[in-house]
Amino acid sequence: MKPVVTDYRPFAAFLTLFDKEVLRFRKIALHAILAPILTSILYLLVFGEVLKGKMSVLGGVDYVAFLIPGLVMMALLQNAFANSASSILQSKIMGSIVFIELPPFSGWQLAAAFISASVARGLIVGAGVFAATCLWIVPPLENVFWVLGFAILGAALMASLGVVCGLWAEKYDQMGAFQSFVIMPLTFLSGVFYSVEQLPDFWAKASLLNPFFYMIDGFRYGFFGRSDFDPFISLFVTGGFCAAAVAIATTLFVTGYKLRH
Repeated sequence: MKPVVTDYRPFAAFLTLFDKEVLRFRKIALHAILAPILTSILYLLVFGEVLKGKMSVLGGVDYVAFLIPGLVMMALLQNAFANSASSILQSKIMGSIVFIELPPFSGWQLAAAFISASVARGLIVGAGVFAATCLWIVPPLENVFWVLGFAILGAALMASLGVVCGLWAEKYDQMGAFQSFVIMPLTFLSGVFYSVEQLPDFWAKASLLNPFFYMIDGFRYGFFGRSDFDPFISLFVTGGFCAAAVAIATTLFVTGYKLRH
């Protein structure tokens, strides 16, 4: 009997785990996709109606239009983080993490699959928020490449931080604390609902210490062609943080941090 010869698939491990992670958030789409879209719509309704006509942003840009890119990016970032963090932590707690430890998956393949799937969820949620909020007003789109560039870099950065958090945390309380005391404050204080030009000088300068500010401000530049800060510096800062986060997440998988006992 002749041996069965199968075609070699160099990225089989990555594609298999990527498909598994995408299927995971598809199975819970009501919570993972639709819920954050609804939350963003509520933010738009509350802040848009209360502050419309009362705030001057980016040289006279309509406030509701100004809100939309910020809400899109906020939802994108939060969901990219939540996807990888919750998936890894849940696998550790349930013991199913062993199923990716036993096969000969390399560390970079594991990192790439978790990060890519989380980027996919972030982009899907972001696109859904944008489509839903456009029912109220359609913001201009000056440069789609700037929008996509910041969206992908931001999602990859947050997905990598989610990997780090998921590997570090040993229970849901720790992951929740990281989200509540780090991710949420930095997101809300990044200029989603306001322009930093309206802040007192001290707080405007303090905003420059927040990496989320550069992601949201650069993303907004792609829509209006105007921003609170130099978009090229924002791109450099976002890209640098993204590269560092991806490197750390990959290194943790390669070394088996809190995976091998």
